[in-house]
Amino acid sequence: MAYLQPTEFVTKLVDAGAAKVFMSTRDTLIRAFMAGAILALAAAFAITINVNTGQPLAGAVLFPVGFVLLYLLGFDLLTGVFTLVPLALMDKRPGVTVGGMLRNWGLVFTGNFAGAFTVAVFMAIVFTYGFTTEPNIIGQKIGHVGEGRTVGYAEHGAGGMLTLFIRGVLCNWMVSTGVVAAFMSTQVTGKILAMWMPIMLFFYMGFEHSVVNMFLFPIGLMLGGNFTFMDYMVWNEIPTVLGNIVGGITFVGLTLYTTHIRTSAKRNAAAVPAE
Repeated sequence: MAYLQPTEFVTKLVDAGAAKVFMSTRDTLIRAFMAGAILALAAAFAITINVNTGQPLAGAVLFPVGFVLLYLLGFDLLTGVFTLVPLALMDKRPGVTVGGMLRNWGLVFTGNFAGAFTVAVFMAIVFTYGFTTEPNIIGQKIGHVGEGRTVGYAEHGAGGMLTLFIRGVLCNWMVSTGVVAAFMSTQVTGKILAMWMPIMLFFYMGFEHSVVNMFLFPIGLMLGGNFTFMDYMVWNEIPTVLGNIVGGITFVGLTLYTTHIRTSAKRNAAAVPAE
């Protein structure tokens, strides 16, 4: 499957991170919009499978189809740029600054939210026949997902907030591993297989993904979920974003860069004979 060595694909990760910093506003927003929309459709697909089969594992096995499609199409998720762009900053690529990184993150957040929200509106229409009837069984299930993952955390106070944050960390540990996996092979089949595994794991384990939640919580509010927009932001989206940042940078980007790029550079420097 044309597997690349870690030093090769980590270098490609750094290159990709640098390219995203310099990408135009238009292209960044378009790619982020499409990524958010496709991932939202995948989430709706997986929940539909769960409800119709009664087997959560079935939904988790098939959910990665959305992730695979959006990355093969070259679109961008917030969780992915949380890992890729800091790598270019660590590598001191010319022109890459903290400001450029934050600009990219802000644009991708905006685009992802717009895409996920658009699909949330579309699916709410589908589940309610244009808001003329009560949600069908799948819509009811989605409508109540947000309750346990907002007010459900709030009931546990600081412990709930810590749990939410850690679930965000664990999520992007796996999701960013999936992003990295897309660079491990030069063949489509190799990329798909490598990406599939960590994404399946995160979804089945119920970890908190900031972009998936951009779909689940707005549609939950449309379908009668018993929580507020502020509940969503305070008791889910903001802590999830912070957890996703820590998980992506700490357990994926920093570890790969430190052991495969810096270590390699030190070895190469040591191998150069003194004049």
